[in-house]
Amino acid sequence: MARTTLNPRRRLTLQIIVGVVVLAVAAAIVLGWGLGSHPKPSGQAAKTPAEAGVTAQLAAVPASVFDAIGPGTAQAAPRHVATAPALTQGGKPLVTYVGGEFCPYCAAERWPLAVALSRFGTLEGLGQTTSASAPEVYPDTATLSFHGASLTSDHLALDAKEVYDRDHNALDKLTPDEQKVVDTYDAPPYSQSAGTIPFVDLGGQWLVVGAQYDPSVLAGKTHAQIAAALSDPSSPIAKAVIGTANVLTVALCVQTGGQPDSVCQSTGVKTTAAAMGVG
Repeated sequence: MARTTLNPRRRLTLQIIVGVVVLAVAAAIVLGWGLGSHPKPSGQAAKTPAEAGVTAQLAAVPASVFDAIGPGTAQAAPRHVATAPALTQGGKPLVTYVGGEFCPYCAAERWPLAVALSRFGTLEGLGQTTSASAPEVYPDTATLSFHGASLTSDHLALDAKEVYDRDHNALDKLTPDEQKVVDTYDAPPYSQSAGTIPFVDLGGQWLVVGAQYDPSVLAGKTHAQIAAALSDPSSPIAKAVIGTANVLTVALCVQTGGQPDSVCQSTGVKTTAAAMGVG
């Protein structure tokens, strides 16, 4: 699948002036935060009603939609790495995500990943952004951001990093343990080239490198339009995003021992597992 590689007047007067300026700047910052007129940092947790609404919709897709779509139009399944050691945190399978806000393939992959994770717990701190503008392919694709995101779950743990913002500036720094996972599994033979994003490690046993469906299905759509389309099983967006979420869910259910039962034993997951050849 397609992907992105990361590839100094007198002293007293000066002190007075500086003091006044500092007070003025501080007041402006306080007023700015209070009025909500400041620009929001890239990837900041959802705060506005519109953002909160999008996040809520990800977790509110009806079970019937997952069941109706099955694998949908997902074009790639996670790669099973049976010989790799299990990757856990707090005794739970650890999902490691590494992406960049500029990356259009990451933009596509975040939607189904967020939907799938929401089936196992509560995602918090999801931000909203768009992929980089032209001349990047699939420019300005509406997407989420995992910068600062966390998962509360009895079944899974999440370690998510956005290493660059949408303007290609450095954002999240990988820890030595995260870098070791990337160096080992985000490189040949597991990916076509080292440092490919998006990179998702599902419990150390399954890998996703690149987008699992065609990002063009999201072209020209707003965050709200994409989120709303997820509950319509006839929508091309739902068939791609929910289908991919089902594919990810199958791999996650293998990691969690089939829990939660309401998800892992659902018709949509069973249908998708059969299509993937996962028993």
